[in-house]
Amino acid sequence: MNILEVKGLEVHYGETQVLWGVDFTVGEGEFVSLIGANGAGKTTLLKAVVGLLSPRSGTIRFAGKDITGARVEERIRSGMAMVPEGRRLFKGMTVHQNLRIGAYFRPDRQKVARDLKSIFEYFPELDRLQDRIAGDLSGGEQQMCALGRAFMARPDLLLVDEMSLGLAPVVVERLAKVLAQINEDVHMSIILVEQDVEVALELASRAYILDNGRITMTGNTQELLLNNHIREAYMGLI
Repeated sequence: MNILEVKGLEVHYGETQVLWGVDFTVGEGEFVSLIGANGAGKTTLLKAVVGLLSPRSGTIRFAGKDITGARVEERIRSGMAMVPEGRRLFKGMTVHQNLRIGAYFRPDRQKVARDLKSIFEYFPELDRLQDRIAGDLSGGEQQMCALGRAFMARPDLLLVDEMSLGLAPVVVERLAKVLAQINEDVHMSIILVEQDVEVALELASRAYILDNGRITMTGNTQELLLNNHIREAYMGLI
């Protein structure tokens, strides 16, 4: 069963059209990557799914319900969370406060406490840094906190935008392992937009290629990793 179904999605910035008839699905518990060149419309697609942008046409169904016109808050309450590009932490607040904000809409306080413990198991650094002001963290620590904050919402669908941006490869590898572990541990559906195409394809089971606002290819990631066009166009390999 699909948890997310996007059909015929078209999005404009003013008079400029950015997405053209995009069809996109994510199954329950599935890890899907979205790859494409800069400016292809990947972030625009994520923002439309989470409600930060309104489509000109098309439909978005989440958990069987049409949410095309729903507000961001409604989508979060229904089971979505996003790790935005640039992390967007509350930089004047502590790590612990940022993580708690992720669970703002949750009434199940005992489960929230257990999930906070889980985050500290995934990222022991955050346990030691609970009282540190988020703006004083390194880029990698901030990304861990941003991922932890989204996890604290316990979403059915997690959207992650440019996880590796500005981070060292060793940090990206660590974040990737945790993201894969979360997907395996709690069967959370994940959409990953990632500039490191090799990482994106290795993490996900399926991927979409977005080119100039249109989906041009989709398939099993192991097959896409061997595709000569993808290797040359997006990975610099031949």
